[in-house]
Amino acid sequence: MKKIIYISAIAAMAVGTALTSCSDFLEADNKSAGGQTAEKFFSSKPETMLYSAFATLQPIADQEDIYNQGTDLYMNTRGMSDGDFGQYNLSTDNSVIENMYVNCYGLINYANGVLKYVSATSTEAYEARFLRAYGYYLLTQHFGAVPFVTEYIDNASRNYPRVPLETIYPALISDLTELYNSSSLDAQSKHDGHVSKQAVAALLAKINLAAGWDLNTSLSDAQKGTYSISGTNYFSEAASWADKAVSGINLYDNFNDKWLPANEVENQEEIWSVKYERNGYPGDASTGGNSRMFTYGGYYTGEATTNLKYVNSQLQQSEKSMKLFEKGDTRYEGTFMTTCFCGNEWENGYISYYTGASLESDHKVAELWFPYYTDEAIADSIIEAHKSQFEGINANATVTFRGAILKPEGVVVYTVSNGVVKKTNAELSAFNTQTVNGVCVKKFDDPTAAYANRNASYRDIVIFHATDLILTAAEANLMAGNTSGYWTNINKIRNRAGLATIQSISEYDPQYTVTSTFGNTTELDLLLDERARELYAEHSRWEDLRRTKQLVRYNLAFNRNVNTVADMSSPSGEIRWYRPIPQNEIQNNTAMTQADQNPGY
Repeated sequence: MKKIIYISAIAAMAVGTALTSCSDFLEADNKSAGGQTAEKFFSSKPETMLYSAFATLQPIADQEDIYNQGTDLYMNTRGMSDGDFGQYNLSTDNSVIENMYVNCYGLINYANGVLKYVSATSTEAYEARFLRAYGYYLLTQHFGAVPFVTEYIDNASRNYPRVPLETIYPALISDLTELYNSSSLDAQSKHDGHVSKQAVAALLAKINLAAGWDLNTSLSDAQKGTYSISGTNYFSEAASWADKAVSGINLYDNFNDKWLPANEVENQEEIWSVKYERNGYPGDASTGGNSRMFTYGGYYTGEATTNLKYVNSQLQQSEKSMKLFEKGDTRYEGTFMTTCFCGNEWENGYISYYTGASLESDHKVAELWFPYYTDEAIADSIIEAHKSQFEGINANATVTFRGAILKPEGVVVYTVSNGVVKKTNAELSAFNTQTVNGVCVKKFDDPTAAYANRNASYRDIVIFHATDLILTAAEANLMAGNTSGYWTNINKIRNRAGLATIQSISEYDPQYTVTSTFGNTTELDLLLDERARELYAEHSRWEDLRRTKQLVRYNLAFNRNVNTVADMSSPSGEIRWYRPIPQNEIQNNTAMTQADQNPGY
């Protein structure tokens, strides 16, 4: 499938990617030999448009700011601003927002095109219905009510009004439920990017959960994150579908195994992914992949001389994230590359980790990061014992070793020079310098990637996986009043991570610091913390906080750019709960006016 994506993406006709920019090219004079028509072409080769739809998933999935900036878990380093997303300063012509909107409608229109030209009972039609629903799921989470189009746009029509969530959610749920019950899709994922009933169940769980929050809860106080619940049916359905999605899946014993590159091809926890393939890429393969490997960490100088990967200093650990993982949680080592090996004439550098390198070997080390709970005396002894591995890490010894205990109240920094270990204390502001950039995320590493290019990774981007859906079930059970189901799912996740079972929120003791205005820690906070640990650096955090109505409360407590509710609001006081509808889409859509713009913009 992955190779076909590239072929079809080049060969497919440009069917248009936004509601307001679709052309009427299919109605043009037909000059093809044999009187070829769109209907003949796509009916005989339905995979062409379907795989173009799959290819459209890549630019949607490979985008970090829109999913994770402006939350509690991340900050940019090396003097970089947290940007418009982190500062809630988005404009209606923001290019990232517009690309998201346009690409989602491109995905939807490709899917609608498949449904126009193929049999309703074909596998292509089944997959197209799923892809269309996924496009609308993303749009509703970021933009709220949007135009809801279920017919293929092959003309210059520009009249598409916004449709309320009360209409969109039930329509998506009805269509996907029928798809799950009556289609001949494979029951379980084959890990090839195609859609299975397991993936349909996962999407149904997500949409039902979103519908429960958006349609059956009412915000009481944005700053306190309080709300009332008017109905639980959607939440009960979400829990049921999440259970179906993970039925038959066995979790890896060790969290680290879940994300090992060697386990990618048939990952037992993966439900559905956006696929990438280096072999057969039609252009420069060093720039044709995705950038997830090269985000979520500091900039490590000297890729060419030390063979370290290029990380862009964006979405580094926030102060909260530094203390998010408690001692003994295996997800810390499974998420972060705490030991960064560097290369010389015979070593593989950063990727030496994937070939068995360790501190106990004589590999050269460029970066060594200790979590906040590390005893300083233990760190001292480790650095002293291995100091010979921390010098001369490139041919000219111009790149120096950096190590640190990463804790927000004061970073302990280690350097080694001429066999002497030097230890200093640094303020957290050191994260805005080249001195201490912090630990990078390893979950998405592609050991075969060219380090100097930011789009060189060909690891698949996982959209749905088992533990995400287990936590979806936990959240849904909590909101439905099923506390037993909530604790069962929470502890399933915690126990795999090596943590003790808890049965009451009073047993939970988060180590990060909160202000008095944040209020008491609740079962929902524990759920969000477990999602933060389990899904760190995945594309979920902003959606999680918006959906659960905690976006303002968490930003006030943990986002260094937000001090008051006004920082997340328009001058007239409207809170920016959603992204702005792109101005071009409003201007060019005859069924929309400025009154359709989301509050706050």
